[in-house]
Amino acid sequence: MFSVQVGPMARACVFTLRGELDHESAVQLREAADQVLSEAPPPALVVVDCTGLTFCDSSGISFLIRIHQRLSAQGGVLRLAAVPSSVARVFALTGLDQAIGVHDTLHHAVSAGCTVREPASEDRPSLRSANGR
Repeated sequence: MFSVQVGPMARACVFTLRGELDHESAVQLREAADQVLSEAPPPALVVVDCTGLTFCDSSGISFLIRIHQRLSAQGGVLRLAAVPSSVARVFALTGLDQAIGVHDTLHHAVSAGCTVREPASEDRPSLRSANGR
């Protein structure tokens, strides 16, 4: 079973994920993200706490990319925190970890602040699809 909790933290909006992020469960994440990112003003920093994430497929990765792109377009930053090794391997294989900042802990992701922006789209490493293309 998948769950997503959204809560404010000192300088960020935190999405806490638990369970498997796949095609079916990505709907819950999309609904939560749509609600948060539609606020005025949108948060400058969103951190996805992956501590309880046990699996992430290409649908989940695609949606994390969409959140990243939407935040970037609004001048915000997306960071991933506490990614379990099995999920980190998938993020590395797809290049997601090169496009979105990954931090060892939630505290590190939040304390890095928003002063360092992600590179502009033309400078950002390209993302490979989950099947390596």
